[in-house]
Amino acid sequence: QVQLVESGGGLVQAGGSLRLSCASSGRTFNNYIIAWFRQAPGKEREFAAAISRRGAVTDYSDSVKGRFTISRDNAKNTVYLQMNSLNPDDTVVYYCAATGGSTWYVTTEYYDYWGQGTQVTVSS
Repeated sequence: QVQLVESGGGLVQAGGSLRLSCASSGRTFNNYIIAWFRQAPGKEREFAAAISRRGAVTDYSDSVKGRFTISRDNAKNTVYLQMNSLNPDDTVVYYCAATGGSTWYVTTEYYDYWGQGTQVTVSS
């Protein structure tokens, strides 16, 4: 069982930065690929970024590439999402998710565990 808890959301001005954290209480955290998804009101949850088990490989959606950086510290059972150059379109709820599969996926159904989400609001 893996429990995921996101933190670090909040209110920021356009052009600003935030760092989200996804902490796990499980002892087998490094057995999981971790992804960040985001969801705007009334819209489907969409893939933002993913990181391999040891952190060597990452992937990003076109909407965040070049602005967001995903990283992980397995000793701390935590994955981070550094978000720079934020704009009002980034005003969504961010979720982290874990999969024990061999790769990551950009759709939600392949993920085994989810956090409760953290709200990010970017003011113009």
